[in-house]
Amino acid sequence: MKLMGRDIKILAGNANKEFAQKICDELGLSLVDSEVGRFSDGEISVMINETVRGADVFVIQPTCPPVNENLMELLILIDGLKRASAGRINAVIPYYGYARQDRKTKARDPITSKLVADLLTKAGADRVVSMDLHAGQIQGYFDIPVDHLTGINILADYFKKRINKDTVVVSPDIGGVRRARNFGSILDLPIAIIEKRRPKANVSEVMNIIGDVKGKNVILVDDIIDTAGSMTKAANVLKEFGALEVYACCTHPVLSGPAIERIKDSAIKKLVVTDTIPLSDEKMIDKIEVVSVTPLFGKAIKRIYENQSVSKLFD
Repeated sequence: MKLMGRDIKILAGNANKEFAQKICDELGLSLVDSEVGRFSDGEISVMINETVRGADVFVIQPTCPPVNENLMELLILIDGLKRASAGRINAVIPYYGYARQDRKTKARDPITSKLVADLLTKAGADRVVSMDLHAGQIQGYFDIPVDHLTGINILADYFKKRINKDTVVVSPDIGGVRRARNFGSILDLPIAIIEKRRPKANVSEVMNIIGDVKGKNVILVDDIIDTAGSMTKAANVLKEFGALEVYACCTHPVLSGPAIERIKDSAIKKLVVTDTIPLSDEKMIDKIEVVSVTPLFGKAIKRIYENQSVSKLFD
């Protein structure tokens, strides 16, 4: 595929090669012949085995666990492409790690999402493509264009034929109200909000539910599920408040630590996630279902390559 004499190239690190291959299948392309390995001391070794000179290159690499390894792979790949005279380097980061530290909440806090933005820009990225950033202001941390995709429509589509009108969309906290409202508007459903107090990090205490969930099915909506503490507590409390069946969905299934056991033992009937982060076999329990966002990424990449509007995808 060429535009104005410029090739398009898709290259992948080790974080989620299956995701990159699916995008190539969408676009009818092959992955760039490259190798990302390790030297004997653990340092990352990158070899790009075909020319990328003057090409529009899309590097697909979510910065999911192991975050530091995958982030360094991405930075080194970008540096290698820059030194190989790539025409434009597009960092496609389906899941943007370090996003949760996006502001100072107390004295001497770092802002890691800004630090990572600076590292990507300094390495040589010309554009970033990501999905459902934890905070919208992260786009402003970059001095290069950021195309911010959303998986909300794809998650909502999953539920269209599986729910009735007697269903309520629930935000697990005050900060996710806008997300829940968007999700609810797609499905034409009302929303409810779980109001909670968080005494310390990774500990949440549910205080109250704003809205009516008694005798209704509910869908909990979030962007990231990490240890699943907040989500499973929310599901159990919704049951206590009279909800019938509790479903949950999120874009980024980090699912670290005790997450899988918590989900197994919770009131959640089905957890629907996207494939921005690859799930190991032990995480693919019956309660979890994966929907793919690779067609959306493929369309976005095609539009970026052809210098067309990406926002049109969500009109």
